[in-house]
Amino acid sequence: MKVMQFPVARITIAFIAGILLAYSLKPILPIVFAFLTINAIIFIGTYYSSKTNAKSQLPFGITTYLLVFSIGVTTQTVHTDSNQRNNYTHYKNIFDKNHTYILTLREKLKSTVFNDRYIALVNSIDKEKSSGRILLNISKDSTKHSFDIGNQLKINALLYKNRSQKNPNQFDYQKYLENKQIYAQLYSEPNKIQLNAEITKDIWYYAARLRTRIIQNLEKSKFHNKELNVAVALIMGQQQDIDSEIIQDYQYAGAIHILSVSGLHIGFILLFVTFLLKPFPNTKKGAFIKLLLTLAALFLFGILAGLAPSVVRSVTMFSFVAIGQYLRRSVNIYHTLLVSILLILLFQPSFLFDVGFQLSYVALFFIVWLQPLMAKLWQPKNKILNYFWDILTVSFAAQIGTLPLSIYYFHQFPGLFFVTNIIVIPFLSIIMGVGCLVMVFASFSWVPFYPAKILEISIYYLDKIIGYIASLEQFIIKDIPLNTALLISSYLVIITTIIAFQQKRFKNLVWALIALVTFQLSAIATKWEVQNQSEFVVLNTSKNTQIIERNGANAKLYANNSFLKNSETNKVLASYLTANFSELKEKHKLKNLIYFKGNKILLIDSSKVYPKMIQPDILIITQSPKINLDRLLQTTKPKMVVADASNYKSFQKRWKATCFQQKIPFHATSEKGFYKIN
Repeated sequence: MKVMQFPVARITIAFIAGILLAYSLKPILPIVFAFLTINAIIFIGTYYSSKTNAKSQLPFGITTYLLVFSIGVTTQTVHTDSNQRNNYTHYKNIFDKNHTYILTLREKLKSTVFNDRYIALVNSIDKEKSSGRILLNISKDSTKHSFDIGNQLKINALLYKNRSQKNPNQFDYQKYLENKQIYAQLYSEPNKIQLNAEITKDIWYYAARLRTRIIQNLEKSKFHNKELNVAVALIMGQQQDIDSEIIQDYQYAGAIHILSVSGLHIGFILLFVTFLLKPFPNTKKGAFIKLLLTLAALFLFGILAGLAPSVVRSVTMFSFVAIGQYLRRSVNIYHTLLVSILLILLFQPSFLFDVGFQLSYVALFFIVWLQPLMAKLWQPKNKILNYFWDILTVSFAAQIGTLPLSIYYFHQFPGLFFVTNIIVIPFLSIIMGVGCLVMVFASFSWVPFYPAKILEISIYYLDKIIGYIASLEQFIIKDIPLNTALLISSYLVIITTIIAFQQKRFKNLVWALIALVTFQLSAIATKWEVQNQSEFVVLNTSKNTQIIERNGANAKLYANNSFLKNSETNKVLASYLTANFSELKEKHKLKNLIYFKGNKILLIDSSKVYPKMIQPDILIITQSPKINLDRLLQTTKPKMVVADASNYKSFQKRWKATCFQQKIPFHATSEKGFYKIN
């Protein structure tokens, strides 16, 4: 690939490798700075040596990449908030008792059924200066309360660590929050919050004020609420108030990317701003003013959209495009992509672990690389046909590029994505053009009637079309398993196959065949690994007991009748089966006695009916039975006691104390997560 011949490509790879190493090893700052200093000294030495000795060129190249690698390690370590001395995680007894916090609201998140949620910055703890980001949960109540971005709140409460996942193979919310530098959560009632008179008036405050003004003015113009929420998501990237059913429809239709402001949206903004600035003269001064206005418009839109990773990436990249146009140079899109990655990760290395960031760059890279090759397969002379052919090839290029990554994270594939994109792109052109105009006017407290109506009607019909496509569930392939080895080998197959078609050489064909064999070997290794596994898992479910017994790719489910009937809609079970390349072969009603790999497992539920005079290896307690556990342990003498989340917490606390007295290990799934025997 020619792109790998660019020095900036190799520099970017070395930089990303440094970030990944620091992310996995989490080195301490003194070691990191020592590593950077040593590499910098070696680099300077080889640089001066290479000027006088041609043989030193290779060592100089190697030390250059080592220096970039060490800069990547340093960047990730320095930008990890928990490494800062005044971060709240280092405060004494921070998770053990109540403290008084002064917080600044930074970002409003999507509310849950019970709480309004915000990302808040910690200013002080018990009047001591502190820093860091937390997730603030404010419970909903009958009285209306309103907090704005920039508000400073005084709260006395207990800080909770992020909880790890309690069931196997579920979305790791704790890791997700930590990647965003959020290590804890705070819960509070509205009436226990003291609102300070001081407001932090930074760029986030003014952006939130502007968004609020636009939304309020649109609401006053009787813009329908459902369409308004979609418009705010499409144009400003704010999904907090959008209905979850609409989000699901867009996911199933393969159009979820348009609800997150990305390259497609920023590209429309650039075209729109360029069109508005056409009256400016093409003089040197006029071109410079146009560049400044274009960059200002792009960055203002990025701030308005909340500076999400995909927004930052797109704004940075299209800013380089605008600068290239001003300098009247042909912009090498690969250089633009690579430089934008370097700049973004230099200031926000955590973006590398954002799924949207990864998907955005992969999609854009394949559009730039693969779409021109696909477009050459057929070149229709009719302009309308050519327009839709371009949309189709762009959709296929992006989908081919993101397919393995999408399946790896979401385990599903929307089969009608190409139909969706053919319909969505023309609609989005109208919505973005008219929508930007309406939003600009709404920011000045005037909403023009006809453009607003066109925007509302366009979104209404777009939602209808998306909803219809999403309803064709037979075209949605769900629960597709994919592990890391298959992910990497599938990308090897895709990339080498494209190169073999692009450059028809025997060597490239050989590499493509090697990649295909690698993929097959990964699949065989995965199947062999699965076939040689067996495990017994007690899941952490609050209302009903669920137990999975898996031997190879065949799984059994033990549960009550109601759960067995609805096992197809059981998300916890589906996640487990997908991640373990397994199928549910048998469903059984809960038994009092189960045997697994030489272990005798006794289950006692609320009926308290169980075989007497038996000594189990493991005792599982479910459904809060009223038993004398002390006496039961003396008669049964189990090696382990497990209580699932269907038991009352007060019971679990009492049982834990009893087990501690009798020196028997106790595992509560509500506290420690699922229990597994393998």
